[in-house]
Amino acid sequence: MTCRLFLIAMLSVFLSSPVAAADNESEAWSALREGRAVLMLRHALAPGTGDPANFDVDDCSTQRNLNAEGREQARAWKPYLAEHGIERARVFSSQWCRCMDTATGMDMGEVTEWPSLNSFFQNRDKADMQTKQTIVIVNDLEPGPPVVLVSHQVNITALTGIYPSSNEGVVIALPLSDNPTILARVSPRN
Repeated sequence: MTCRLFLIAMLSVFLSSPVAAADNESEAWSALREGRAVLMLRHALAPGTGDPANFDVDDCSTQRNLNAEGREQARAWKPYLAEHGIERARVFSSQWCRCMDTATGMDMGEVTEWPSLNSFFQNRDKADMQTKQTIVIVNDLEPGPPVVLVSHQVNITALTGIYPSSNEGVVIALPLSDNPTILARVSPRN
């Protein structure tokens, strides 16, 4: 009995070890490269919370924007993704300037604005509708290069239940659903 408990304990240590975590992350990167997953990330560092009262989606001067560190964080995605075999991607972004600047700063390909990725921090009643729209749009994408979604903490939390840090991404298995499978949490700073 003692030997069995020892083996169970050792197995649980092994499964929670960095080697097991690395294997899980390796599978997540493979899934992303092969079109079996998407990467959804929170915009890079834009100090503050929410947006000013005079917010206008078409005027960056009325929004929280990336600072110098945030712009550096956005640029860090390109070499980080390249390390994992991703040189180009289909990039979809919230229309907020901090997301568009993160998406373009990544330099992974053309950036397409998706209103369903826009923040609903000030309008929580839009959460379900926008989350469902994002699920449908992603699931309807044609096969092609890896997909990167740049959005906001509230959007990612509504879909995944994860509260990401600025510039943190979540690799999510396809097809997306109301209860998606999270394959890994990733960030260039790792």
